[in-house]
Amino acid sequence: MTTDTSPSTTSMPESTAPESTAPESTAPESTAPESTAPEAPDAAAAPAVHQPSFADLGVRAEIVEALAEVGITHPFPIQAMTLPVAMQRHDIIGQAKTGTGKTLGFGIPVLEHVVGPGEPGFDDLPAPGKPQALVVVPTRELCVQVANDLATAGKRRSVRVVQVYGGRAYEPQVEALARGAEVVVGTPGRMIDLMNSRHLDLSRATTVVLDEADEMLDLGFLPDVERLLAATPAERHTMLFSATMPGPVVAMARRYMSQPTHIRAADPDDDGMTLKAIKQVVYRCHALDKVEVLARLLQARGRGLTIVFTRTKRTAARVADELVERGFAAGALHGDLGQGAREQAMRAFRHGKIDVLVATDVAARGVHVDDIELVVHVDPPTEHKAYLHRSGRTARAGKEGVVATLVLPAEERDVKQMMRKAGITAELERVTAASPTVLELIGTRAEHVEPSAAPIPVAAGATSGGGGGGG
Repeated sequence: MTTDTSPSTTSMPESTAPESTAPESTAPESTAPESTAPEAPDAAAAPAVHQPSFADLGVRAEIVEALAEVGITHPFPIQAMTLPVAMQRHDIIGQAKTGTGKTLGFGIPVLEHVVGPGEPGFDDLPAPGKPQALVVVPTRELCVQVANDLATAGKRRSVRVVQVYGGRAYEPQVEALARGAEVVVGTPGRMIDLMNSRHLDLSRATTVVLDEADEMLDLGFLPDVERLLAATPAERHTMLFSATMPGPVVAMARRYMSQPTHIRAADPDDDGMTLKAIKQVVYRCHALDKVEVLARLLQARGRGLTIVFTRTKRTAARVADELVERGFAAGALHGDLGQGAREQAMRAFRHGKIDVLVATDVAARGVHVDDIELVVHVDPPTEHKAYLHRSGRTARAGKEGVVATLVLPAEERDVKQMMRKAGITAELERVTAASPTVLELIGTRAEHVEPSAAPIPVAAGATSGGGGGGG
């Protein structure tokens, strides 16, 4: 669609509202409502007295009631800014990071403009049961989360939300689409597969959401995304959300959107915005000491949830195994795990059965958890944007966090350069596990816990297939 390249802009402060979590979906069929509230606000973020409610913004009663059942009655800032524009079906570019509450910002307008079986107008549709709305996401984990949030908000209606992604059996997804779907949430690779086999018809999808477009660019999905957009009607409502706006994403927006309104939930010029509440430490240590230093950091009493980043799948598995042997409740998340094992690890992390997740970069892109207090780069990234993205997983929802980077002597020069580009001024310190600076950081040590279980997941599952957001 030819577009106007001069979008209007609405600026706003960053919201601290967390994204929701979603448990494993055992089938790609219509998503059942989840008991966990989507985008549940932090206690410190109670709505102001004069803040409009969802009802005040014109959201239909069934959605208002469904959200109220899970304790959500007032929109977060990005939702309050997005809904009046999106409900009028104006195209939107939302520059928002994970943790701002954007899922309901686009999810409510999606639900508002689809019609389910038995609802007025359904039988008058040109093709009842064909997808009326499409939500494209970069990872399987985000697909599950978004689909469950939409199902929760729409549980008082007959709207069918179907999730499709790689790593799950193909036929059940085909069967779910054949039964009918008003909203399809999925990853680009699996959607393309289903479209090529004529099981996914997007010719009636007049509402399209692209969530985390910059992540889809990083994963090489933009060509697939453009193919999906080209398969939808020219006259459609398009909403694009992205934490950053790299050139290819801007070009795609200009090509496929019509006079979009630009809504910012964070300062786009401040990539390190979330790092202001983070304590940064950089430790130089010998390769043989890395796990020992990591284990010492994890001994801090009251440490909270922790993500440990590694460069390779093999390192992630090895570090998780070594931590479990030392008595930590740790699990691995990497691309060699089958989808069931990945979801098992994520579910255990969200529910507190493990409190240390050892992950590779790509696999961790589906992690949407707001209570992470410690991030450790066992293998420092080479790109400063990757460092900011990794580190930004802590200090969400107005909380503080700690980021520790472990550096080998041979990496010192490159890491210093990367940190300068990231705007980080932390001094590099040479340490061992017994160094005073490490002991000072962890403060009171927790009591030693004897190992009681194998890592979660215990072993790598079958390598996933079918496309759609691996890692």
